[in-house]
Amino acid sequence: MTGVLRRVLSPLVSRFTFRSWILLLPGGALLLSFTGLDLGIGTVLGGWFPWQPVKALVMVLAVAVPPVVTGFIPAVRMVEIVAVRALLGVPLPDYSAEDGRSWRTRWRTAGWFLVHLLAGGVVALITLLVPTFGAAMLIAPLVPEQRIIFSDNGVVELPTGAAAWWGVPTGLGLLAAALYVIFWLGVLMRRLAPALLGPSQEERIAKLERRTEQLAERNRLARELHDSVGHALTITTVQAGAARLVLDNDPEFVRKALVAIEDAGRAALEDLDHVLGLLRDERAAATTPQRTLADVRSLLDKPGVDAELVGDIGRVRPAVSREAYRIVQECLTNALRHAGEVDVRVRIAALDGCLELAVTNPVASAGASRGGGRGLAGMRERVTVLGGRFSAGEHNGLWRVDVTLPLGERLR
Repeated sequence: MTGVLRRVLSPLVSRFTFRSWILLLPGGALLLSFTGLDLGIGTVLGGWFPWQPVKALVMVLAVAVPPVVTGFIPAVRMVEIVAVRALLGVPLPDYSAEDGRSWRTRWRTAGWFLVHLLAGGVVALITLLVPTFGAAMLIAPLVPEQRIIFSDNGVVELPTGAAAWWGVPTGLGLLAAALYVIFWLGVLMRRLAPALLGPSQEERIAKLERRTEQLAERNRLARELHDSVGHALTITTVQAGAARLVLDNDPEFVRKALVAIEDAGRAALEDLDHVLGLLRDERAAATTPQRTLADVRSLLDKPGVDAELVGDIGRVRPAVSREAYRIVQECLTNALRHAGEVDVRVRIAALDGCLELAVTNPVASAGASRGGGRGLAGMRERVTVLGGRFSAGEHNGLWRVDVTLPLGERLR
């Protein structure tokens, strides 16, 4: 019984009731402003139409159109979302200007704005009348004479003294009823908010698609960063180890090794800056061009790399060209990491309808690294996304990677 009584009386002292009052009262003020504007417009326009049905229709349109048009303004939606989240505790998502541009969303916002105005008008009327009449009834038994203005037609005299004993419970009941009305109007607004201010089904799907694209892009950037930095670190490690062995006997080789280390480090830093800039959504960094097959000669112009380029690889469409560059980079990195400084043969052929990549090198020699990684898995993912074919394995003492990527406008 105590729990039921607490729930019944909670609207009288709940913070939610007073927050609802704070939210709705400005709606009443706006309703008063719109009413004055609407009546003025309706009176002027209605005078042009002597036929009463048309005049009534003009008046209705004059009353409804200005609030609806105001609800179409995206800033109104933003303000309403912030207010509802703060005062009613509705977990609405952050305002998105992109979502607010659709006409379906604007109509829903206009509907919410109209409900806000009407509920605000009720709350404003309660705020103006109830405290006055409630206070008058509460103090009626304490004063010898009391008058309150009720209308333009006259004055209503309330009983005073002992005869007004009923004024106390009536005044308290009137104030309590006002609080209950405000509370339930707040509940109504809280239930309408997700439907009218929240994202529609289409907007939710669009956001999920954008989120999926962002995750896919971040995954791609992570693979690129792995390929680029892994390639640079492998070159640096191998060159530094070789230079250490001949430091006293072959200064010229050491000099070339240091140059190779410097070039690899600089390229890795450029790629790192580019990827981090994209992850931070920096517009300037996002415009930095990504490496493609047009830059592949920087990978192939190395001692021990025998390259064969067939066809016009510079005209390969960007999506395929970027991934092909990373695949070649990963193959060279794997060869250096797992087989050491061995001869590597690379063939890149842009043929009719497809791009063929073939990279071969001797299998691991003594002292080469056997460390694991995601190189093959990453290459397979790139090829699969582009609808191509991928194979890798050992054959007759050689490790061979073969990739075929479609060059058509549509991926298969």
